[in-house]
Amino acid sequence: MPKHDQAMRRHFHEAAARRGFSVSPAQEPAVERLCRLAAELARPAWTFPAPPRDLYVWGPVGRGKSWLVDTFYEGLPAGRKRRLHFHDFFRRLHDGVGGPGARHDGQSAVDSALDELIGDSRVLVFDEFHAHDAGDAMLIARLFRTLLDRRITLVTTSNYPPAGLMPDPLYHHLFEPTITLIEQRMDVLDVTGPVDFRRLAAPPPTGDGRRFATGLCLPAGHTGLEALGLTVPAPAEATAVQAHLRELPARAVRGELVWFGFEALCEATTAVPDYLALAERFDTLVLDGVPPLTAASADGRQRFANLVDVACDRDVRLILIGSDPLTALPADQALTRDLDRTASRLALLQRVS
Repeated sequence: MPKHDQAMRRHFHEAAARRGFSVSPAQEPAVERLCRLAAELARPAWTFPAPPRDLYVWGPVGRGKSWLVDTFYEGLPAGRKRRLHFHDFFRRLHDGVGGPGARHDGQSAVDSALDELIGDSRVLVFDEFHAHDAGDAMLIARLFRTLLDRRITLVTTSNYPPAGLMPDPLYHHLFEPTITLIEQRMDVLDVTGPVDFRRLAAPPPTGDGRRFATGLCLPAGHTGLEALGLTVPAPAEATAVQAHLRELPARAVRGELVWFGFEALCEATTAVPDYLALAERFDTLVLDGVPPLTAASADGRQRFANLVDVACDRDVRLILIGSDPLTALPADQALTRDLDRTASRLALLQRVS
């Protein structure tokens, strides 16, 4: 076994031990493949005619996909590597393709934006990949062709198998060429297993340092807010907060804490770039007036799911006040799209009755 393969294997098992678990049988094939990739990447690029094959790691929520690729990324030598989350990457790509001074000649605009985003990176780790929006799907198609045509090794995670991307039957056929490209050019690794690790009863290790896992779900009118270090904002505290390209009406800003109502943040015309901008400025976000998501609009449900994604990925402490948002969700794919991931992540928050 090559020494770089062995070193990465030790790195995986030591990283798991630090978090109090071991690599599961469902994860072992992915660990094997990632260790082999580490050995391939350790070779000088000129010694093999083509770059190592790209990897597409998929499985249901909570199966450790992000942990696998993040641990792989951390075990690689410093330099010429980049890890990006889907939402953050797409915000920057949109800004680069459509922002002031951007080139507007199709593929070259994507190339120019990618040059800014990944520079001379040899490895790109791209987390939480999905395709739901028809407009974004076309940009993703150009993005994948550009990445796969360069000597850049792409490692991505997704909750969907390639054939399950762009599930809307009205637009799925538009994405089929990209699905074919992924299946031809990438090794597809299924890490489906019986355990959603986020739902295990054991709390995260005390040295984990994750703010998101210290978040709370509180019922409306909770009488012990002050004991939890929270007080309902006074009307005089209301203020406008600059987000991405707009100002949002916050109920309060207290140092690194911002407090919003659900209507203002999820039912208004906000978007992922706004949540990313808030996550860059604040380490705690309070959202009150949270309804059951069955009572929210379709856009409100999707914005809430996106907000939870950003808070988890950017490690923002999220405090939800109101109803349990996932109460009585029907088994309707259109209604619950991506909410399985949301439910898994909300399981990390503490419930206060």
